[in-house]
Amino acid sequence: MYRTFENMFSYKILASAVILICHSFYNPTDSGAVQITQNNIDMVLASNEVVFINFYAEWCRFSNTLMPIFDDAADEVTKAGYDPGKVVMGKVDCDKEAAIATRFHISKYPTLKLFRNGSPAKKEYRGQRSVEAFAEFIKKQLTDSVITFGHLKELQELSEEKRHIIGYMDRRDQPEYDVFRKVAGSLKDECLFHAGFGDASKQMHPPGQPIVVFRTDKKTSVEPDETYNGSLLDFDELNTWVQQKCIPLVREITFENAEELTEEGLPFLILFHQPSDNESVKKYKEVIRKELQSEKQSINFLTADGVRFEHPLHHLGKSLSDLPLIAIDSFRHMYLFPDFKDMEKPGKLKEFLQDLYSGKLHREFHYGTDAPHMAISTDVKVTTPPESTFKKLAPSKNRYTLLKDEL
Repeated sequence: MYRTFENMFSYKILASAVILICHSFYNPTDSGAVQITQNNIDMVLASNEVVFINFYAEWCRFSNTLMPIFDDAADEVTKAGYDPGKVVMGKVDCDKEAAIATRFHISKYPTLKLFRNGSPAKKEYRGQRSVEAFAEFIKKQLTDSVITFGHLKELQELSEEKRHIIGYMDRRDQPEYDVFRKVAGSLKDECLFHAGFGDASKQMHPPGQPIVVFRTDKKTSVEPDETYNGSLLDFDELNTWVQQKCIPLVREITFENAEELTEEGLPFLILFHQPSDNESVKKYKEVIRKELQSEKQSINFLTADGVRFEHPLHHLGKSLSDLPLIAIDSFRHMYLFPDFKDMEKPGKLKEFLQDLYSGKLHREFHYGTDAPHMAISTDVKVTTPPESTFKKLAPSKNRYTLLKDEL
């Protein structure tokens, strides 16, 4: 009797110990975002379709403000019950894991990056920083990136304001579609992806030979549609081609993407236009495509809704009645292209850019067009070109700790 009681007591102690051990693994100490280190990062990225990482530093006050929100969001995502291997929210202490920070070019804290199928998204997360917003962002990432069409006539109704990638497939379970779907997941913020299967697309491709086609944003572009000629089984090859088609040479700047564009560090060549003026946008894009593609590593080619960006116009001494007009924002000053109509004269817009690079624009705006290049006479009246307005849309010091400010 005594031995039986002793055995029962020992069993209860053992059971309690097991419960405590499990509790320590799966409850508060393990709640929140997964701590990512050099030892587990490759495994985490390789074994999950979507990984959302908070790169932080413990000494950064913005990191400390964000951390409990991000951890709570990770708990919400866990509660949502996504299938294993679908999604992980993680966090990297960049002081302890400097190699990871260097690997992914972290230049400010906290930085939020999305990884899909092991590769980082081109854009970092810049949306609202709340539990609800993070949970909704993850939900959106896990929804199907490909819109299925059941008949070819549906493609006649596609928006002419968007760029589209269309897949004509035999069936949903073929390996080419699996690659197509992964590319769509990586670039769905840049293009709209569509796919038709079987009878819905058999008129568009030979049996057993699926094809992928790019359709341009016809409303404001004159680029031709194009069929992909590479291997549909090669993710990297297809992804590179789609990226080239979906991220245009000339982009539209908005308040949503301005921070990202300014962070690229290149001056802006901007066409300000009326919202309904698609013709000027087309002409501008065509000039850039024909004459200035080689300059894309040195400058960002942009269009801007003059109504939404009326403030920079006022800085230039212009109003909506002066549209369309072209200007350069060097992040120091703004320079106005003299006459929009001259844009289509061969070489005029390129000359405007060369004058920026050589410093001629800066000299002329300060000292006038007749000022000598090397020496400035003391009786020349010095003027001041309008200051940059777009540099104010760069990463906010009220949201990030910039590394250069901490060194």
